[in-house]
Amino acid sequence: MAIRTIETTVTFQRSFDLTAIEERQPPGVYRLIIDEDEILGISFLAYRRVATMLQTPALSARGGPVQSHLVDRADLEAALEADRKAAAAL
Repeated sequence: MAIRTIETTVTFQRSFDLTAIEERQPPGVYRLIIDEDEILGISFLAYRRVATMLQTPALSARGGPVQSHLVDRADLEAALEADRKAAAAL
């Protein structure tokens, strides 16, 4: 099975919580790493997400160790949506 890794960023305008991370995280731009496995046995190229990792601290934070947290995709999407709604309400 071929694994591909996609690196991108997500931006939070406000502090946020995720189930997988004990501490509340400050606003900022965070590195997001997604691992996907190739789905074999079908007639077209397709992948299945197997891991979503968020790195802390935010990219703008200086010093301290960088940690990768395995996060639930739905939990992350809900936190991002709540952040967008809160920013839009201003």
